[in-house]
Amino acid sequence: MSKNLGQWDKAKRDGRKMTMITAYDCAFARMADVAGLDCVLVGDSVGMMVAGDANTLCVSLEQMEYHTRIVARAVSRALMMADLPFGSFEESPAQAFASAARLIRAGAEIVKLEGGAPMVETVAYLSARAIPVCAHIGLTPQHVHQFGGFKRQGKTQEAATRLLDDAIALAAAGARMVLMEAIPSELATRITQRVEVPTIGIGAGPGTDGQVLVLHDVLGLNPDKAPGFARAYMNGAALIHEALTQYAEEVRANIFPE
Repeated sequence: MSKNLGQWDKAKRDGRKMTMITAYDCAFARMADVAGLDCVLVGDSVGMMVAGDANTLCVSLEQMEYHTRIVARAVSRALMMADLPFGSFEESPAQAFASAARLIRAGAEIVKLEGGAPMVETVAYLSARAIPVCAHIGLTPQHVHQFGGFKRQGKTQEAATRLLDDAIALAAAGARMVLMEAIPSELATRITQRVEVPTIGIGAGPGTDGQVLVLHDVLGLNPDKAPGFARAYMNGAALIHEALTQYAEEVRANIFPE
């Protein structure tokens, strides 16, 4: 068992909240690691945050492999997680293993895949073959077209029951964590109490074992595009604008370089 994964299991038993942040490059990953974040996630959200795509569907396995490799160079203590992108795992468990193995070789310690009950067989297949898995349920961005947009999930009794059943089945199949996105707080708390593995929330209230946010949202780099459940801990966009503007003005005024 990975030491890092063991720490997450112990944290759940001890009732200690765990922290996760996305990172897509070496510089930000190093800062997250030094700051003491428990997990750095190389998310397929790189397509939206870095490439400017409207969703995550255009991200390739090769892109995820590249970003995982450069982030892993900077992370020495946090758990390294990487997303399996759209089209790299849904066809069969064997396809999922081949894709996951590439991310593990690139430096990931655990891979995350989206989907509920249809992914139970895949999770079991990967878990039996030395690939730790984090299951992602609720608002799964790779299903954006099926959902008709980035919409909150689990709002009806039927949908909530289905998500609870999915979480239990995925954990039983060997998932080491369950990430829940944009679901009611009460449902996320109930799932956390029912499964033995750590749960991670994003827009799922305070009752989960840990929380994850997108780096750019935390730093306030995309204030006009941040989801309602995110929180900016600094006005990064304004600070960067100020710095770049001052640099340009000093060059034009022949103040820099001195």
